[in-house]
Amino acid sequence: MSGELDPNAMLFGGEEDGKTEEERAVEYVYGKNPNRVSALNDLWFNELLKKIESLDLPDEKAKIKMAFKLTAGAVLDMLADSQPPEAAPDVMSDFDIFMGVALTNKKFNVSLFEEQQKALMQIDREKFHDDEEYARALSDFEDTWWEIGQPLLNGRNPNDAIKETLKKYGLNEE
Repeated sequence: MSGELDPNAMLFGGEEDGKTEEERAVEYVYGKNPNRVSALNDLWFNELLKKIESLDLPDEKAKIKMAFKLTAGAVLDMLADSQPPEAAPDVMSDFDIFMGVALTNKKFNVSLFEEQQKALMQIDREKFHDDEEYARALSDFEDTWWEIGQPLLNGRNPNDAIKETLKKYGLNEE
């Protein structure tokens, strides 16, 4: 077996795969999504199809839209149910904010995270005495950026634009 990888080695602390912990985490979170889709298909598809067929919907587009809404609702319920009760509100709030960012990006045809990164790249490292001071300045500006009016948002600051978007869908935290 020389030169071959033992597929069970990692189970017992054996051979490393050469990936960082972050790379393994990303692979697990996103790389397994096709597997999760297959599992959800086996879990829900037949019942979902029966439910859609039993509804008096006007056309194929309405059926597809209903299938999407039922599936999305079930996934969101599963996400919330998978959290400890004390963590679920924070998880769903974070999800709402992320969705608010995505909807705001779509509305204004912009990527807020990319715009923030561009702004951070403008901070000159040479103006700081050491790496710690520079890192602190980056962190402070990263937080402050969300409160600064942005030309791509018609002068709105990102936080307000996101809050307006979330309010439209009844997802604001008021």
